[in-house]
Amino acid sequence: MHWKPFRGGTHPNPAKRTAGLAIEVVPPPGKVIIPLQQHIGAPCKPLVKPGDEVLTGQVIGEPGGFVSAPIHASLSGKVAAVAPMPTYTGQEVLSVVIDSDGRDQKHPDLTPHHTWEQASSKQIVDWIKECGLVGMGGAGFPTHVKFAPPADKPIEAVILNGAECEPYLTCDHRVMQERADKVVLGLRAFMKAVNAPAGFIAIEDNKADAIDRLTRVTASLPQIKIVRLHTRYPQGEERLIIKAILNREIPRGGLPADVGAIVSNVSTAATFADFLLTGRPLIQRIVTITGSGIVNPKNLEVRIGTLLEDAARYCGGLQDNAAKLIVGGPMTGPSYYDLAVPIMKATAGLVVLTEAEARKLEPIACVSCGKCVEACPYGLLPNFLGKYAELGRIADAEKTGLMDCRECGCCSYVCPSRRPLLHAIKSAKAEVAARRRKG
Repeated sequence: MHWKPFRGGTHPNPAKRTAGLAIEVVPPPGKVIIPLQQHIGAPCKPLVKPGDEVLTGQVIGEPGGFVSAPIHASLSGKVAAVAPMPTYTGQEVLSVVIDSDGRDQKHPDLTPHHTWEQASSKQIVDWIKECGLVGMGGAGFPTHVKFAPPADKPIEAVILNGAECEPYLTCDHRVMQERADKVVLGLRAFMKAVNAPAGFIAIEDNKADAIDRLTRVTASLPQIKIVRLHTRYPQGEERLIIKAILNREIPRGGLPADVGAIVSNVSTAATFADFLLTGRPLIQRIVTITGSGIVNPKNLEVRIGTLLEDAARYCGGLQDNAAKLIVGGPMTGPSYYDLAVPIMKATAGLVVLTEAEARKLEPIACVSCGKCVEACPYGLLPNFLGKYAELGRIADAEKTGLMDCRECGCCSYVCPSRRPLLHAIKSAKAEVAARRRKG
């Protein structure tokens, strides 16, 4: 299946030099720092204290609410500290520091669920929560919440997002190529969780090898279709994927379940398949360590809590002219100044740019060219949103669709005046969210 592209968007340099590099499994590090909030929603409450011995896969963080997900020890050893620690989000988060004992001894409760096809839908949703599963494509939303829609909103389709439209990142591409069986098994389990009759795997057409591999794996599964999407950023945004595949538009302020769909990431599905096959929760993930500022870019499988500096060191370290660190993709990922922070459940990669690539050009006044409006996939007016945000006219920004922005960054990317539109819009959205929390 091949679908027409959406309006707007852009074509940044893909820079996917690691697309052909197989996943390398990194041995467990000597120490991990595991934040107790790696997801949207309530932080976890610590279940361990300094001096405790823990086993690989043991629950060390108890969910603090329904919109939360348990957190597990990613290796065995001794708890060195439970204290606030910096993260690449710019916030300090209560974290569990574990010194490895070098044994990687697994917790005895990690048992497989080979008979999952005979399980009830509720049991599968319970397992999704037990796994500690969150969206691994960047958002980090607890997956069990997605798969518990209201009873009056039946789910007709589960869609796996394999677009991976962010430049540089190739971790999802490698998962689809190397672990296609697990991607499909995870999708089948997700479909069973909500009794969805149809499943789709959406992949941009610049990943022909992944499309071919998954087409072969699903050849005997008529309920699952592989959808070839045109390569254009931000094709991976769930609203655009739903529109492309189901030709349905999520209402303003609505959710995918409002149109009978759930969208999840291919790596999220593969991780749940691992849980069903081995009992192993979300304690490791694939990340892409890349950019001209990295000596040997790679796709790595690392334990959650591994420091970015350890992952970069495994790739030969930084080039002498490395100048900028971006966690995730360059279109939406945050910049950070230090690699001594942990990889989390939703960390898709690290992009290191050189001095020449990172040279910041000073913004100038808006020239009213309209390129940002043309590029916005959601039909918004980023020029006005940016101006209102900069002037503190937040109410006007709200009326102009501020909260409908999906923060894809197309507006900033195409702006010839180099205006920091996305930054201004994010700041305004944060102010609105803070006001709403206060009531």
